[in-house]
Amino acid sequence: MPISVNEASGVLREAVRGTIRKRSLLFLIQGGVMVAAGVLALIFPLAMSVGFLSLLGWLLILSGIVQIVSLFGATQVPYFWLQLVSVALEMIVGYLLISNPEAGLVAITFLMLVLFMVGGIARIVFALMIRPMQDWIWVLAGGVVSVLCAVVLIGALPEAAAWLLGLLLGVQLIAAGAAQGYLAWRLRTAAVA
Repeated sequence: MPISVNEASGVLREAVRGTIRKRSLLFLIQGGVMVAAGVLALIFPLAMSVGFLSLLGWLLILSGIVQIVSLFGATQVPYFWLQLVSVALEMIVGYLLISNPEAGLVAITFLMLVLFMVGGIARIVFALMIRPMQDWIWVLAGGVVSVLCAVVLIGALPEAAAWLLGLLLGVQLIAAGAAQGYLAWRLRTAAVA
């Protein structure tokens, strides 16, 4: 028996809602780690050096590890593969920053540009998939902030300053982490009530 698009959409939303509700603690931890990493990136945006690039790399890898842990067992959720690609890209950029910090500001700017754009698009797609869900707009806003960070970097090429990279990374991580943490918190408290 065929079902309507609205019914299929409702089933999809409920599956996503259930997955987030079951894993809300992991999503909350992930959001907290992302916000903490963003705050660190905002505190130290002017300390552009090999150490700073290594710090950025480790922050991206740590954030990616927490995101991968939160994806375990969520393979049935439609956004899984898009999110997995985004997380893998984040970890690859982090590794590249650690393994070759002297690669130059232009190369790092391009890496961050790709990271912001892909991560933002992944969050926007996810937000649109869960759209009628309560507080979906915060996930959408986090994705839009990531895309806007990419646009700012495009406008600053090729002379993008080191402080701009740290500032944009901090803003992007805080926006994405806060949105994800807030969504998980709301679903967690709704499940308890």
